[in-house]
This record gives sequence, structure tokens and C-alpha cells, in this order.
Amino acid sequence: MSGFQIDFMALKEPLGFIKVLEWFFSIFSFATCGGYKGQTSLFVTCAQKNITDNQTMTADFGYPFQLNTVIFKGIDNICNTKWLPFHLIGDYSSPAQFYVAIAVLAFLYSMGALVLYIGYRHLYQDSKKLPLIDFIVTIIFAFMWLVSSSAWAKGLTDVKSVTYSQNIARQCNETIYVCHPGTEPHMGTLNISAAFGFLNL
Repeated sequence: MSGFQIDFMALKEPLGFIKVLEWFFSIFSFATCGGYKGQTSLFVTCAQKNITDNQTMTADFGYPFQLNTVIFKGIDNICNTKWLPFHLIGDYSSPAQFYVAIAVLAFLYSMGALVLYIGYRHLYQDSKKLPLIDFIVTIIFAFMWLVSSSAWAKGLTDVKSVTYSQNIARQCNETIYVCHPGTEPHMGTLNISAAFGFLNL
């Protein structure tokens, strides 16, 4: 018979169990990276002591991490002068989007492979080509996970540096106002996203 026949025995074997783990890890990989939203801030004070117009400026950022398009927002005027538009630095969308793309493709392939293992196990076992194709595609994905995870880990390091408020404060000081470090963005989910990428190897 060549029809659909549910057989969960494959999940008890390394072949099926590993695919379940790959499916699970790929979900968390693209969800934690693609769904990230963060915020960094600066506390701005006036250079002249007689002007007490202190303000907090915030910058919201997230996937795909085109940080050079992110502007610090707060008020239009500070210290009796116009607040000059101040951007974050860098565009880290390439490693982030590459990583998420590999995660989504791995999710779809793992799901398709699980359907094959569970519903068409008899065809998989009787075929000579299907196991070979599955093996080759799995090797390709392992390599792509290594490349994309390494690229994203480097990109994440750069994102952390660029959004670190102490680094930002050094770049925005003017003669009229002074920038001080504010709150730091929470990067826990992004660290998890990079870790899940390497777990897929």
C-alpha cells in the first residue's frame, strides 16, 4: 500500500526524534529573533546650570535591526534649543533576516519530514532515494544553520554595542546639552535566539 498510514514509531527512533527537536528549535529561533522589540534611552541635561530642562529620550528598535533608521524621540525642544535628530548607527538586517529565513525554511522542512516519517513511513523505508535526499538536505541545513547562526551571533554583538546607552551617550553630546546613559535594552531573548540556532547543528 502507498497511502497515508499513521505510524508514530518513527518518533521513538533517532531519525524522528531529532526532527522533532529541529522543528521545536527552529520555531524558537525565528520567534525570538523575528519578534524582538527593545528600547534604549538617554537622559539629557542642559550644559548651562541655570537651565533645568532635563529630559529622557527613547529609541525603540527591533527586527530586522535597521538601526540607522531609528531616531531618539522625546520632545522637539530642550535647553531653549531645538533637539537635533539623533539616530542609532548601523544596519544589521542582513544577518538577522538570513537567520530568520533559514529558521523558517528549517521549520517547514522539519514539518514536511515529520509528515513523511509518520504518515508515509512504509514508503520511506522501501525507497532508496528518499532517505538519501533527506540525508543530503539535512546536511545542507546543518551547514546553513552554522553559517546563519555565526552571522547572527556577530550581528547580535554589534547590535548590543550600538544600543548600549553608554556608547550612545558619547556620540550625542552638544555644547548646549549633555547626554547621559539611560536604561539598557533587555537582550535575553536575542541571546536565546542565537543559542537555539547553534542547537540546530
